Amino acid sequence: MKASGYSGSVVLVTGADGFIGSHLVEALVHAGATVRALVYYNSWGSIGWLSDVPPDVRSAVEIVTGDVRDRSCVEAACAGAAYVFHLASLIAIPYSFRAAQSYTQTNIEGTLNVLEAARRTDSLLRMLHTSTSEVYGTAQSVPIDEQHPLVAQSPYAATKIAADKLVESYHHAFGLPVTTARPFNTFGPRQTPRAVIPTAILQALDRCDPITLGAIEPTRDFNYVSDTVAGMLALAQCDAGLGQVANIGAGREHSVGQMARLVLDLVGHDAPIVADPRRVRPGSSEVERLVCDASRMRRITDWEPRVSFEQGLQHTIEWLRANRSRYSAAEYAT
Repeated sequence: MKASGYSGSVVLVTGADGFIGSHLVEALVHAGATVRALVYYNSWGSIGWLSDVPPDVRSAVEIVTGDVRDRSCVEAACAGAAYVFHLASLIAIPYSFRAAQSYTQTNIEGTLNVLEAARRTDSLLRMLHTSTSEVYGTAQSVPIDEQHPLVAQSPYAATKIAADKLVESYHHAFGLPVTTARPFNTFGPRQTPRAVIPTAILQALDRCDPITLGAIEPTRDFNYVSDTVAGMLALAQCDAGLGQVANIGAGREHSVGQMARLVLDLVGHDAPIVADPRRVRPGSSEVERLVCDASRMRRITDWEPRVSFEQGLQHTIEWLRANRSRYSAAEYAT
């Protein structure tokens, strides 16, 4: 089904203030949905990246401040929703090594709260849960399909595996109409330097020499944010996806070093690319290779990636250049 199928529907997005969440909110508003955005409460009233969406989009969105760890908050946010897109999560992998309990509380208990609220919502048509390719660990076979073993190489990945399994159990035990989207590495405007692509771009724009990253040999399947969002919209209206996991990825593989070299070429800067030991994951936690098999996704929906890696990088460079004052290339964000 097309995104226009959301027209007139009440749609809840948890984690709406985040990078992917803000783009999803925009797409849903453009599709005619009545969007309710659950954003993380804070005392300074920030609504995260939703403050950057166009004014006409922002004015069409109902902002609900709260926390997915609070069950009553989630239940109130779910009331009357036809669709629930669950994106709220702690995602920074390095920080999960230092604060594993907070990841358990948000990623596992928070998901449980959303599941409980969703199954008690009489109006619910579908819930879409957001997973991550990190749950696969280093590829044991390529490309990675949904039957690949789940391997937790970080506390973050462990909590996402647990959340995914909770979702699976609620489908089997309670008949919850839920699908799990498993995006590979999403990038684009509004992503913070926690992620490797904006880190590389910001250093290139500042003409840093050298460009310092974490491990530069691991490979990733990088996907532009509009393609990830289109995949999520398609999955949430796909009956064939009920109770299933579906990978969202392009099936193209680039090492971190190759990505950084392409960024330098697009920016017009030349510098060596080096691995900073402070940015390398501890022990055997580094995921060395990720490349997606999205054949299930293509089989059950009409989704195809539309933006090439190079086009996506160029869009992201242009956005970061226009928003350069909001970031510091010198800071290593965990």
